[in-house]
Amino acid sequence: MAARRGAELLRPQTSSGRATFLELFFDLAFVVALTRVSQRFAGLSDDAGWELVTGFGRTLLLFLALWLIWSHTAWITSRYEPERPLIQAVVVGTMFAGLIMAVTLPHAMEERALPFLAAYLMVMLVRPLVIAAALHSHPRRLVPLRLAAWAAASAPLWLAGALGPDHLLLPLWAAALAVDYLAWTLGWPLPRLGASKVGAWRIAGTHLADRYQQMVLIALGESILVIGVVFSGRDYSWERAAAFTATFVTSALLWRIYFYRAGLLLIEAFERAALPGRLGATSERTHLSIVLGVLVTSVGYELVIDQPFGPARPSWLLFVVGGPVLFLVARVRLEYEIFGRLTSSRLIGVAALLLLAPALALWAPMVGLTAVAAVLAVVAFLDALRGRRRPLEVAASPIGREASDERDAEA
Repeated sequence: MAARRGAELLRPQTSSGRATFLELFFDLAFVVALTRVSQRFAGLSDDAGWELVTGFGRTLLLFLALWLIWSHTAWITSRYEPERPLIQAVVVGTMFAGLIMAVTLPHAMEERALPFLAAYLMVMLVRPLVIAAALHSHPRRLVPLRLAAWAAASAPLWLAGALGPDHLLLPLWAAALAVDYLAWTLGWPLPRLGASKVGAWRIAGTHLADRYQQMVLIALGESILVIGVVFSGRDYSWERAAAFTATFVTSALLWRIYFYRAGLLLIEAFERAALPGRLGATSERTHLSIVLGVLVTSVGYELVIDQPFGPARPSWLLFVVGGPVLFLVARVRLEYEIFGRLTSSRLIGVAALLLLAPALALWAPMVGLTAVAAVLAVVAFLDALRGRRRPLEVAASPIGREASDERDAEA
């Protein structure tokens, strides 16, 4: 009887593959969070050398912590019925914790480390215990118990960083986050129980694909927000108007390159996968890089609109060129995940940006952004040229194509 009550939380096969309105509401907290991450990255524009490296590393760590919270939530609502009151309460509670992390993020590695950490640990440690209790004696309860055990193992590192000397915060939090990501990769193995790798989980693959697409749109939306806020808050000039136009064109090209064929067929690829969990595990890392690439690029927008023809600053290339390079590299990986191939247009784009970077370091920011937009336009043109007069392709992912005996009783 208890196992049957726990089974009521599982997603039935008849459940809709689309995200619920609650999940879209949940994403609003992460719109705020991504904006704060972008602002923290932008604050590094005047740094150089080791200060730039450590500042970037601190902000990247905070972004990765946020991504882990969002990604775990997407998997939860792909495994459990999001219309159930308990799962809805879990999503709302996670949203509140995410909002706390967002508002404390600008100083999360300084004086607001404890509230940021408290919100993070509430999700990572308390949430799986709530789900495990609701599953009663159902075999799947062992999965959230694994998550809670590993979260408890990394918690001392998080707490030591927040409570200890300032110079130890970054290495201790980096070690703690590495444990959390390693646990995710290994399947949270425990003595006698073994591991439960996400690749073998039973999930609603179409729902997870839908969530990844939505997060990419959220990141692109955040870049549009940056463009509008920065341009409207500066004195008008034709130089800034030109920079405003170039930044918008760049965002439009990122959208086009992501969704052209591979991004558009993501849901179909999950539908065709015999093991959608395996495809979801690889696609999670790909979309992490895509979202980070868009986010870093949007920081470059702010810098260029502010001083389109200001003095050349090589450190700005980390955002103006580095963001698009990361995006294109991740997009190459997505192409393989959906079609099992590597398309030359994006590889050409990556090579062109890397070759242009030394020269762009000597020119004004507007020149760099214009060159980046031109390279992205060439990539989009080559994509369109390749697909001209060809029938629409069908997703043929080599990942999770064939079922195996990886599934276990608790998957």
